Amino acid sequence: MSTMKVLVTGSAGQLGQDLVLLLQKQGHEVLGCDRQEMDITNLEQCKEIIGGFGPDAVIHCAAHTAVDAAETDVDAAYLINATGSRNVALAAERAGAKLVYISTDYVFDGMGTKPYHEYDNTDPQSIYGKSKRAGEILVQSLSSKFFIVRTSWVYGKYGNNFVKTMLKLGQEKPLLQVVNDQKGSPTYTVDLARFLLELIQTENYGVYHASNSDACTWYEFTQAIFAEAEDILGLKFTARLEPCGTEQFPRPAPRPRYSVMEHLSIRTNRFEDIRPWREGLRDFLLELKE
Repeated sequence: MSTMKVLVTGSAGQLGQDLVLLLQKQGHEVLGCDRQEMDITNLEQCKEIIGGFGPDAVIHCAAHTAVDAAETDVDAAYLINATGSRNVALAAERAGAKLVYISTDYVFDGMGTKPYHEYDNTDPQSIYGKSKRAGEILVQSLSSKFFIVRTSWVYGKYGNNFVKTMLKLGQEKPLLQVVNDQKGSPTYTVDLARFLLELIQTENYGVYHASNSDACTWYEFTQAIFAEAEDILGLKFTARLEPCGTEQFPRPAPRPRYSVMEHLSIRTNRFEDIRPWREGLRDFLLELKE
């Protein structure tokens, strides 16, 4: 395996931090850029920094991910997810670099009953989803060497996420109600990062769905978190866990009811599929234990 020069945007984020660590561990030359190092909304700055580093690949993780806030701050969502992605795409193309754009299950309507594959029609229902889809389109039209990687329900050691929240609330609250009518695939950042690393060493460009395999509801996910954490971390959960419906927790942005993604591109490009989410969860908890 040859070493590469890789630039990571959003390097202080949940996925970005794991990516940088993994790239370094495998001997690649990495430049991690967060807001302070590179303002993706500034085209000249993107050209200067990406051009100056001369990467083989750019992994674009930086995004506006505040799903509910995006509903009222539409400009901010598009400035970062659309304009920012255009800037990164233009600069990467100019530097002759491959580009990975991290996208989301929110580009679909979430009304389906069978897993969405890469070439199903997109129909985002939220501003967040629409702005991420806009980013996809810009990347597709401006980069000649792109990977669009849609993922879902991401959690990891760095940053706030559902798993950490449940571990905390499960020990504090007497009752915990968790939605049982939204189904998807939890994705462990380390598993996603490993796949991205494999991807950039190929020329198998295109759109990919990359989440851990298998699916569950948020309620089933929470049940698994409690069971595995009792086993691995020896935690005691006092909370009584109850399933509830989405309508019990109204939010400004609609959540996809169904966001299970079919890994068609992973199979047709002969990559190994990403392991089941429960195995990823166990490894995450083992990592927390250390």
